[in-house]
Amino acid sequence: MPTPKKSTSGSKKPLAYGAVIVVAAGLLGFASYRATAPDSSSANTSTSPAAEVSADPQAGIYPELAKLARRDADDKLAVGRADAPVVLIEYADFKCGYCGKFARDTEPELIKEYVEDGTLRIEWRNFPIFGEESENAARGAWAAGQQDRFWEFHAAAYAEGAKEKGFAKDRVKALAQEAGVKDLARFMKDLDGEAARAAVAKDQEQAYGIGATSTPSFLINGRPIAGAQPKETFTQAIETAAEQAKTTAGAGATEDKAESSEDSAK
Repeated sequence: MPTPKKSTSGSKKPLAYGAVIVVAAGLLGFASYRATAPDSSSANTSTSPAAEVSADPQAGIYPELAKLARRDADDKLAVGRADAPVVLIEYADFKCGYCGKFARDTEPELIKEYVEDGTLRIEWRNFPIFGEESENAARGAWAAGQQDRFWEFHAAAYAEGAKEKGFAKDRVKALAQEAGVKDLARFMKDLDGEAARAAVAKDQEQAYGIGATSTPSFLINGRPIAGAQPKETFTQAIETAAEQAKTTAGAGATEDKAESSEDSAK
C-alpha cells in the first residue's frame, strides 16, 4: 500500500475536542488506510473490515464530531437540504481509488434514496494527501464549485480511468471543461488563487484534526465510518441517525408542550 505523501498545506494538529474524541475518531485513519488505493487499478472491492453500526443509536457517536456539519445553504460543495436530519461528511482525495469507487457505486444511490427525500445532506471536504496532483484536483473541485459545477467536476474526476490520466493543471482544466464550467479563464485563476488554497487547507486541517489519516473517511451525524464500505453500512448508519433525530425532535416537542402547559396554568 503506498504511503501518503506529505501534504503541501494544512497541519496535523488535533482539534480541541478532548483526547477521547481524537482517539476515537483516529479509528478513521487506522481502518481506512487499507481502503485507500491511489495507485491500484486491479482491486474492485474494499479490503477494509466492514464498519459496525450498533443497534444502540448512541453507540459510536461523538456529539463534538456531529458539530462539524456546516449546514450552510450556500455551500457549493454540498448536496441536500441544509436542515436535513442526517449529515454525511465525506473526506476524500481525487487520486484515491476507493473514493472513486464510493463516488461511482454508492454515493449516487444514497443521493437517490435519502438526499432526494430530504433525509440526508452530503457535505464534501477536500482531503488531498497524495501530493501536488491531489492538491490540483482539490483546488479544481473548489474552483468548479464557484461556478456551480462541483458535482459535475466530481463525476468527471472520479470517472473510470480518470485518475490514471493524472491531475496536472492542463488535465484539471480539461475536466472542468468536461464538467461544463463556462468561464475557464476564471476557473484557472480561481484554481491558483489564495481562496482555493485556504478552503482546501481548512478542510485538510479539519480531517487531520479528527484523526483521519487516509481516504475515504466519513462522519454520519458524528459516527465515524472508515473506507468505501458496502452500501448497507451507510444505509444502516443513515437510517439509525434519522430515527434518532426523529426521536430527539419528538422529545423536544413534548418538552416544549409541557412547558407551554405549565406557563398557561400559572
